[in-house]
Amino acid sequence: MLQKTGMIVWSLGALTLAGGCATVKPQHDYERVGQRVSEATGQDRIYQPKDDGLVDGLVEALLQDGISAAEAVEICLLNNRALQAAFMDVGIAHADAVQAGLYTNPFLNISALLPDSGGLANIQSTMAQNIAELWQIPIRKRMANRSLDAAIVDLARKAAVLAMDAKVAYYTAVGSEERLRIARDNLDIANNLLELALARQKAGAANELDVNLSRSVAVDSEIAVERDRLSAANARRDLATLLGLIIDADTLVLNDPLPGNFPDTPSAQSLVELSKSWRLDLQAAEQVVSAARATLAYQKSLVVPQIQIGFSLERSERTRQGGRDILADTVRSSIVGGGLTAPGIQPRSERQRGKGQDFILGPSLGLTLPIFDQNQAQIAKAQFTLQQAIKTMDGLDRTITQEVRSAVDRAITSWRLMHMYRDKSIPLAQVNLDLSREAYRAGRASFLSVLEAQRFFLEARRSYVAASQTAATMIPELEQTIGLPFDRFQAELDKAADADQGEHPDMDADPDEYDDMESGS
Repeated sequence: MLQKTGMIVWSLGALTLAGGCATVKPQHDYERVGQRVSEATGQDRIYQPKDDGLVDGLVEALLQDGISAAEAVEICLLNNRALQAAFMDVGIAHADAVQAGLYTNPFLNISALLPDSGGLANIQSTMAQNIAELWQIPIRKRMANRSLDAAIVDLARKAAVLAMDAKVAYYTAVGSEERLRIARDNLDIANNLLELALARQKAGAANELDVNLSRSVAVDSEIAVERDRLSAANARRDLATLLGLIIDADTLVLNDPLPGNFPDTPSAQSLVELSKSWRLDLQAAEQVVSAARATLAYQKSLVVPQIQIGFSLERSERTRQGGRDILADTVRSSIVGGGLTAPGIQPRSERQRGKGQDFILGPSLGLTLPIFDQNQAQIAKAQFTLQQAIKTMDGLDRTITQEVRSAVDRAITSWRLMHMYRDKSIPLAQVNLDLSREAYRAGRASFLSVLEAQRFFLEARRSYVAASQTAATMIPELEQTIGLPFDRFQAELDKAADADQGEHPDMDADPDEYDDMESGS
């Protein structure tokens, strides 16, 4: 009996040790996120939960001499608290993947049934394990791993979008500062026109209406300065918020100006094909489809959710003999002996009533019979979920095509408009303003013509800054739409072209050589 009990204890200890080996360490998955984000943004330093203590120092060092657009993205990917919190989603998915690989704990049941007349209890014990998990766990792990992969890609997508938002916010802040500078210049120009009108009024060559019109332009320009100052301050605060900073946003030094020249953009169709390989949201949709397939397989494995095998142990009860009637036993012994005779000594074995076996030990089997519930509803639900995921992925694939074409068109158009304002509209407006002023001073033009020329010049300058800001934000928008940093577009297209060339040999080559290639010789 002691040997059997020892085997049971040893088995339970072995199972406990085996279950205790499972640990939750998602660091490798965090590094996978960092690798994907680096590919999508071109940034090498991405937040990692293990580096929490280093982030503040890194951010402070980056801020010390002012920041470029690339450094703003780097700070955002290190210091944005929403992104840091989203990393925990990957940790949760990793914990689910670890849990999916664990067997459920064995079931142990012990009961002790006491005889009503006293004695030793009837002991019954059963220990069982669900062996259906032998084929369910691999499917369950595959399902959890696909969900983990989807969480990793989804987090990388969020980080890439956040990086794009940070770059857009940077150029928005720079553009707002430029608009404020232009507004102040415009105020100086309006004040110069007002001084010119006052001087001519003093000389008797202008009237009160000319002066009032000039003063109205100056007041409007002053209002524009105040409005643009607030807009610039808000743009800086929006940037600081994305970067996770609590410093005064006015102390931020932005080193990069608005871009004046823009790189050549590959054809829209080539970028469409490139985006199909690199868009993280499309990759996330593919992972969702894989997870849905694994979920369907798992639900099918749950038609018989439990098959338990184990062993049972039972020890029968032993009742206690009731009290002995010594007087009756003496009378019986005296009658038999023909005289007063003491009752005989009764052995212990004769005093026991209802002897039984010591222990009964044997295997046990239990299973859930799939008679009424064959998991049909959950299987159907998983099938619907899979179909939904496939449709969603196909819809996203189709949407990407138009998104890329639209983004390319917007980028090229915005860059052209910026160049037109800079190279044509502003120079022409400057010439017209100078000519109208000279003509006004000489008395050859009316004040209204000067006012109209100035209005056109100020509007052209404002429009140029707005166009420059829009053109600058087209770069991160195009990067997000494709899923790659702009400077990698052409390299990836060249790589794809080389791959296509390898798959489709030059048809102008020697025909016999081509036949040999086709035949595999």
